Amino acid sequence: MRVLVFNAGSSSLKFGVFDTGPGADAETVQCFKGSFERFRDGQCSYRYCAAARDEAGEAPHPDLSAAIAAVPDVLAEWGIDGIDAIGHRIAHGGPDFSAPARLDAETLERIEALTPLAPLHNPANLEAVHMAINVWPDLPQLGVFDTAYHLTNPARATTYAVPRAWRDAGLRRYGFHGTSHKYVAERAAQEIGQPVNSLKIISVHLGNGASACAVNLGQSMDSSMGLTPLEGLVMGTRSGDVDPGAFGFLSRQLGLSIEEIETALYTESGLKALAGSSDMRDVEDRAAAGDSEAQLAINLYAYRVRKYIGAYAAAMGGLDAVVFTGGIGENSASMRRRICDGLEFMGLRLDHDLNQAVQLENRAAPQIQAYGAKVRVIVTETAEQLQIAREVARLMARAETVGMPIPVAVSARHVHLSAEAVEALFGKGYELTPGKPLRQPGNWAAQERVSVEGPKGSLERVAILGPLRKKTQIEVSRTDSFALGIDAPVRDSGQLDGTPRVRLHGPAGSIDTDGLIVAARHIHISPEDARARGLNDGDYVEVRITGPERGLTFTHTLIRVQPGAFTEMHIDTDEANAAGIQADSEGELVPGVAAEAVALGGRR
Repeated sequence: MRVLVFNAGSSSLKFGVFDTGPGADAETVQCFKGSFERFRDGQCSYRYCAAARDEAGEAPHPDLSAAIAAVPDVLAEWGIDGIDAIGHRIAHGGPDFSAPARLDAETLERIEALTPLAPLHNPANLEAVHMAINVWPDLPQLGVFDTAYHLTNPARATTYAVPRAWRDAGLRRYGFHGTSHKYVAERAAQEIGQPVNSLKIISVHLGNGASACAVNLGQSMDSSMGLTPLEGLVMGTRSGDVDPGAFGFLSRQLGLSIEEIETALYTESGLKALAGSSDMRDVEDRAAAGDSEAQLAINLYAYRVRKYIGAYAAAMGGLDAVVFTGGIGENSASMRRRICDGLEFMGLRLDHDLNQAVQLENRAAPQIQAYGAKVRVIVTETAEQLQIAREVARLMARAETVGMPIPVAVSARHVHLSAEAVEALFGKGYELTPGKPLRQPGNWAAQERVSVEGPKGSLERVAILGPLRKKTQIEVSRTDSFALGIDAPVRDSGQLDGTPRVRLHGPAGSIDTDGLIVAARHIHISPEDARARGLNDGDYVEVRITGPERGLTFTHTLIRVQPGAFTEMHIDTDEANAAGIQADSEGELVPGVAAEAVALGGRR
């Protein structure tokens, strides 16, 4: 399959053509790469690459619209044809688009309604879509959303402490650059040689737009951008974090309207406001020549990034790697050095020579940390277009899953015990008594019970599920965790590193153990059922629940393929209450594409 990908940003256009083979694990190869950027004085810079041919220069395109219109002629000149589908980067998908989507009239209308949330980006994205529809009216057009990757962020990361009416109107944090952060986290995991779902990574995307993302065990946990791409780091023309009280102050002091302030924060702030140019290359040249304002801009830029790295390391409870990407992150050795200096206390230290000699050809991801450093530092080119092409190909290739019934089982609080825990709680040599068999083959509920104690309260007569495990795991709902007084993280079963400790009581004794989690929702499925529906172990899907009183779509539901498994979805009691689910309920897979597996070479 040949996929044309458009990435129309606020100040540049990147486009590429990719060939993908059949199957979820097929290699994706880029056969053409093009870009237009640095629009000024009625022209722009361009670069085209294909095979051994590389061409760059100036083109007579004064703005983004003209550049987009020129793409068909460029492809024709380079002999690129046979396009099967067109993928588009869409900056803001709101709370609903958690996976790629076909860009039909209804979908485009919904995206258009989100323009106030991304006024610099969604219009440019949509302009590319409409142009592509006019040029290739018979080809499928598909959108991949920057915000989708961050829909796994917990409520504590996405919620603003503002009046409920504002939140009900849609005021919340979303995060952006999701396609980039997803790719570089997985590429870094591949370089390290471990599954991404076993690592704590901070992805730092530094370009004209800039953001940091905490990728905790394979999922986005927090992002520096918020409701719009304005929050967070200092950017080319955007301010990043600003006290919201600035709106009232500027209105009273300078008589500025909300629209004037907002426009200035988007287009006249950031590096441009501090140093007179939105291009870091220009700012660094001016700083080296003695320009004090440019020097301040560089110091402020680095400080903001360093502060977010420290915050996210604390939020994740540790850090395995920092990954730099984007035009500045990839190319500015001095900016990487400024950001990393001062983080030695957390085991992060650069090697000067490696930092100066970064080479990124052929998707390289060099490690530039000093010998003995505890935290890896990696640099890699972002490959948003490659990631978009992969997801478009998967959407085109997958069988439709509309109407596939999924039995839904409500999993109440329970524990899985290790052999050591059983002896500590019930006595030396004790063996649990299997009671009621569960629908998953080989699993059962024991006749015995334990209690779980936290600093605030206890949960009594908690079920024990067998067989025994190597490590003790305690699964509770979010409400249960508040009853205990412990912040239990949402984790896939078995992901227990860094989980909080809790006390278990049995008739023969007590133990303090880690392993307290809120289990992430998941679907057990047999290999036969998975193959029939185009699903792979480690995929994420959406499941729609419908009922007489309320309906709900559960996003980011993990697929767990296991031989002999009984196909059913497991959710906890809080989720069941939210959806009005009773015993023997069913849901169905939402049509579309499953998210890519959380690990390169991991669960797959």
